[in-house]
Amino acid sequence: MSTLVEKPAYSFQKPVSRIAPALQMGLSEFKTSGEIRLLILDDDPQTCHLIQALLSNHGFVIDTLSDPSQVEGWLKGQQYHLIIMDYVLPGLEAETVLKWINEYQPESSVIVVTAYPTVESALNCLRARTYDYLTKPFQVDQLRSLVIRCLESKGLLRMTEEALRESLGNLIRDKRKGMKLTLQQMSDKTGVSLGYLSQIELGKNSASIETLYRICLALGMKMSDLFQSIQRN
Repeated sequence: MSTLVEKPAYSFQKPVSRIAPALQMGLSEFKTSGEIRLLILDDDPQTCHLIQALLSNHGFVIDTLSDPSQVEGWLKGQQYHLIIMDYVLPGLEAETVLKWINEYQPESSVIVVTAYPTVESALNCLRARTYDYLTKPFQVDQLRSLVIRCLESKGLLRMTEEALRESLGNLIRDKRKGMKLTLQQMSDKTGVSLGYLSQIELGKNSASIETLYRICLALGMKMSDLFQSIQRN
């Protein structure tokens, strides 16, 4: 059984007014496939509101709950795509909450946050098949990355065409420069015009499948590796 302890006050490293635009800018690179519902469970209302502000984005419906006595009843109602929960909720065992989520929210992914990371709690989350485990205080980029990766994996977020072109271009340019190839040498190896290659690397033009295949051959990589690299980034 987990021992509940009084939680210390903590703060994020940057105020909301400065970090929210950075997060919004990252989320704006993605399209939603419909309404995305998130639930934030934390007995500290300020933390709930902070995370809600950080993740506010078109297509996101975000509920917050800070009263532990209402958790089970709440989970029986509205279905959510993602639940972000504090591991320590006064009066509740984390294992119980995770069991309720598994029972009442079977389609929901879970990101656990905790100010008290332990091997025991990490193993409990692993057994409960939570999506990830984050320690407080956490960096905004960590939260952004986790939420985006989670929703992408569920098919709820996808990159905009512009963002995809830019990401492909950046990866191709970085790989080419890493191999110390000039654009002219790359053009010679692929049979693709210098101007077209330049436009692709700048993210201003979409490459055809055939062109991407030629580029990947010249760079010594598989096309699948190229797209996997985009997902990791």
